[in-house]
Amino acid sequence: MKKRIITALLILLIFVPTLIFSGTPALPILLAICSAFAVYEVFACVGYQKSLSLSLPFYLAALGMPFFTRYCKDLNLVFKVTIGLSIFLVLYGFAVVLFTHGKYSIENLSMIEIGCFYALVGFDAMIVMRDYFAGGAYLLPLVFIGAWITDTFAYFCGLLFGRGGKHKLIPEVSPKKTVEGSIGGILFCALAVVLYGFLIARFVPGIVSSAKLWIALLLGLILSVVAQVGDLSMSLLKRHYGIKDFGKIFPGHGGMLDRFDSVLAVSSVLFVFCTFFNFFEVG
Repeated sequence: MKKRIITALLILLIFVPTLIFSGTPALPILLAICSAFAVYEVFACVGYQKSLSLSLPFYLAALGMPFFTRYCKDLNLVFKVTIGLSIFLVLYGFAVVLFTHGKYSIENLSMIEIGCFYALVGFDAMIVMRDYFAGGAYLLPLVFIGAWITDTFAYFCGLLFGRGGKHKLIPEVSPKKTVEGSIGGILFCALAVVLYGFLIARFVPGIVSSAKLWIALLLGLILSVVAQVGDLSMSLLKRHYGIKDFGKIFPGHGGMLDRFDSVLAVSSVLFVFCTFFNFFEVG
């Protein structure tokens, strides 16, 4: 527990200043590093971490996309490049499998394609929301509020109200998670999103909230559910491949995909939500 708390505090010490100064190169640098570690963990999960001929384009995409998205200044071009890059990586993966005559399995290639796409899009979506959406500097923290408030309060509500583990959530995937913890995470996340939206609209000059109370509440509920699905999905993959953690970069927490599984899910869904509805507007 002590190790987990210390690591969590160190993560906050890195990410909070980065979010505050998200308009600087600090954000794409940090997200590029996170993306590269995530790609490594996906390849390591299937035992292909030493296969540079297969993994190199994925690393280049992980390191390059946050900077391209930040400095391109054309959202339509960003979307076109993202789609084109995704198609290229899929075809490249199939080509490597075909011409190495059985060295790589289709199942593991599918895991690589899905896992890397999930990580790269999730991290890159943060740059898109920050730089191209209304009130982006204040929208970006919602990703971490949605994910980490859910994680934190699901844990403590599970300890407080789920004693004895009578109501397991999905025991075959994550034995320690309880229904009580899940509900607690959802409720506190919804309240946090509502409160955050109100405080930003009330005290930040030039930023107004486009969301009525019920919309903010609904978004909080959605983000919390998505955060838990993201967490459980990564747990499911770990069980399938027989590993405890994706990596060891965060002592007590595991790897990048262990710590940011819910963050990536929330980032992707918040991006979709804000594509159709501006949570904040510049007033």
